Amino acid sequence: MTSMPDTSENGIDLGEAARQLELAVHDAQVAYDCMGLGNLDRAHTYAITARTAVDAAETILRTALGAAGGGRDARAD
Repeated sequence: MTSMPDTSENGIDLGEAARQLELAVHDAQVAYDCMGLGNLDRAHTYAITARTAVDAAETILRTALGAAGGGRDARAD
């Protein structure tokens, strides 16, 4: 049995954004734990990877919103 990707109407896999956010949560927790153990170098590394995963999720969501909204900037207030 295969699963279908969770795609928006424009073909963008929104499930990947969710996976990136899950990775970010995990890496942030590892960074927190490393800080508690006094391993600041490793905490810094995991904080960077958490931020990278968040940025990737944001990029996917902005692309999906931009394609769905006719190309308008999602940040416009």
